[in-house]
Parts: sequence; structure tokens; C-alpha cells
Amino acid sequence: MKLLYQLNAAFTALILVLMSITAFFIYSLLMDMLIQDEQRQLKARAEILIDVINDQSPSRGPELSQLIQDRNYPILLFDRDSGEVLFRTMPNTVADEWISRYDEELIDEEVWGSSGERFVVYDFALSSDNSQVLVMATPLNDLQAVQSVFAFRMIVVIIIGLVLAVVISYFLTKRLVTPLSRLKLELKKIEKRQFDQVQAVEASGEIKEVEQSVRHMAEELSRYIHSQKQFFQNASHELKTPLQSIQGYAEGIRDGIFEGEAAEKGYNVMVSETERLKKIVNEMILLAKLDSSEDVYHPERTDVMELLTQAKDRLVPLAQDKGVDIQLDVEDSFYSYVDGERVLQAFINILSNAIRHARAQVTIETSVQNGMVHIRVGDDGEGIPEELLPQLFERFIKGKGGETGLGLAISRAIVVRSGGSIEAYNQSGATFEIQLPGE
Repeated sequence: MKLLYQLNAAFTALILVLMSITAFFIYSLLMDMLIQDEQRQLKARAEILIDVINDQSPSRGPELSQLIQDRNYPILLFDRDSGEVLFRTMPNTVADEWISRYDEELIDEEVWGSSGERFVVYDFALSSDNSQVLVMATPLNDLQAVQSVFAFRMIVVIIIGLVLAVVISYFLTKRLVTPLSRLKLELKKIEKRQFDQVQAVEASGEIKEVEQSVRHMAEELSRYIHSQKQFFQNASHELKTPLQSIQGYAEGIRDGIFEGEAAEKGYNVMVSETERLKKIVNEMILLAKLDSSEDVYHPERTDVMELLTQAKDRLVPLAQDKGVDIQLDVEDSFYSYVDGERVLQAFINILSNAIRHARAQVTIETSVQNGMVHIRVGDDGEGIPEELLPQLFERFIKGKGGETGLGLAISRAIVVRSGGSIEAYNQSGATFEIQLPGE
């Protein structure tokens, strides 16, 4: 069943239930309202009757006769003490029954019954000692007829209202579901990898947010697939180069082309290229594990400042060979729940990259803000080429003097796995800024 029909059915059922409950309560309250209104009318006629009785002028005679002969308002006047009927315009059996039940049952009731017929009554004492009681009544059947007419009209109103509600619900629901139907078509395009054909869907509210998320997902998938293709192209190129060197020297030595010192040089090149090939493969495996495996990352409470100091100490020989001075400014301590070995590896990759590109100095500055440690590693070199900045942390993207093109990619993967972030920009040279959360 389509969502459009499901929403219409649910809305119609809700309206029907609400209108039925409302109609039930109105129908129930209507009789009480009619009875109270009828009692007010009986009271008014009783007051008129008393005035006519008290005023014995001949001119009020016809009015008294009209009140007495009105069959819609039966009258009973009786003596409570003796049970004697003083005056009545109703059957004798009804009058006798009411007099006998008056003191015990009927005195505080609004509706009196007799012989299967019910009446709305208004009773009050005529004498000062409450011995004479006047009762004015009207048949309840008349009120029930009014109630039935009202109920019929109410049912008609409910049916008309329900039809209008269904029609309005259909158009409103269709307006709500249409963006979802269009969004479904856009998702089909993503399923077929037609990312360049994904279009914006006109919507509002939460559906607009979902639509934006879908388009963002399409862009990310497109970028990811493109990066994967580029990765395989670069990986094949990076792996093919050392393999060609190894194959060339191996065939040359086998065929006797390289002998003596040339053969020795060939062996050295083969060993060097094998080591380079091994390093590339190991770094590719590490990247894959960082992206998907839990076994390669083992977090524990670690002092990040101590890791920075260790990274600096390990790279002092490289800095001395390059004639670069490392300036380290760290806080006392900052503990984070990370894998110390992996984070140390990331620091070493970034520091060694800064040392290779620096002219004379590399600075390491740290600060703690809002429970995060900010680490800035800067050099005084030429900086990062602008065209390289957007893809600097991608795999096999090498700058000047780069080795495998995987070091910065591994560093970013480690930092992200640690719950932090890393970015690079130019500021009097290249600057890398790392943020890691506290424990």
C-alpha cells in the first residue's frame, strides 16, 4: 500500500474517531440541555399560572383557560399531607402514582415516569407550609424527537465534514508525498551511480534536510569512487616502478649484461627497491586496517605532550643532517584516550615532512582550549602549493621530496581514528594543525 493511501487512511480514521467521540458527547449532553431548557419554560408558565390565579379579574379568565387546556403541559395540584388531588389535567392513574411516590422518590428528580411514559417536570409549593404542591410537566417524547432530529442533522454534518476532510487530506498528503517520490527517483540515480544527474528536490522541513543529506551523500560517494579509482591508478604506478627496476636488473644479471661492479650495483638497487616496495605495501595495509579494522588500534590513557617530545627526540638526527632546528613549546601534560604508538607515528610523519621542507627551523606549539589540545607544526619553507592543498591528505599524493605519498594519509587516518582532526595551510611556510580530545 502506497504511503499516500496509508496517510489518507490514517488521517480519515483519526477524523472519524474524533468526530464520533465528539458527536457522542454532544448527543449525550443535548438531552440534559433540553431538559434544563424545558424546566425553565415550565417555571415561567408556572409563574404565569400563579399570577393568573392570584389575579381574579375576569379579563384573565381566557388566559387561565388556555394554560389549563394546553395538553403539552399537564398540570397536577395536590395536598401532600392528605394525598388529595386538588386539580389535574392528566390521567388519574398518573396523578395517583406521582402523589404516592412524591416524598420518597420524585421530589428531587427532573424526569418523572409513569406507565412507560416519561415527563420533564417542575414542582414547587404553593402554600407557606409546603402542603400544597403544584407540578407542571411536559412529555419527554417531544424532547427525544428534537434530539433525534438534531442527531440526524449531526450525522449529515459529520458525513459532509468527513468527505471534505478526506479531500483536503488527499491534497495535503499528496503535497507531502510528492517530494518523497521525487527523492526516490534521485536515489535510483545514486543506485545506478549517475551522480552527475542528481537534481535538487523542492521540499521543506525535515524532507528538505533529508534531500540535502541525499545530495551530500551523492557528492561524497562520487568523490569516494573517484578517489578509489585514483588510488588504484596511483598504487599500480607506485608498485610498477620498483617492480620494473627489480625485473630489469634481475634479467640483466641473468643474461650476463651486468657483471662485476654493475651486477653488484644491480643487487643493491634490487634490495633497495624491494624495501621500498615492502614499505609501500605495509603502509597500504595499515591504511586499510585503520579504515576498517578494530585490531590495529588500541586506545589507552596517554600523555600527548610526552608523545610530541618522543617524536622530536627521534627526529633530531634527521634535523641535524638537514641543518634544521626544532623548537618545541609544550604544555605540562595533556592526557587523551588514544593509541600511543599510532599517534606517535602520526607525529613523526608530520614532523619529518616539516623537516624535509624547512629551510632552517621547525616550530611545535601547543595549547589547550575547551578540553581539546591544539598542536601546530610549522616550518619556514616554501609552503604547500595551492593546487596540492585540497588533496594533500589523499593517498599517493606526493609533494616535492615525498617518498611513498602515504605518510600524510596515514597521519590523517590515525588522528581521525583518535577522535580528532587535522588540517594544513600556509602561514610563513607550511603549517599543520592537529586537534585531539581530552580523556
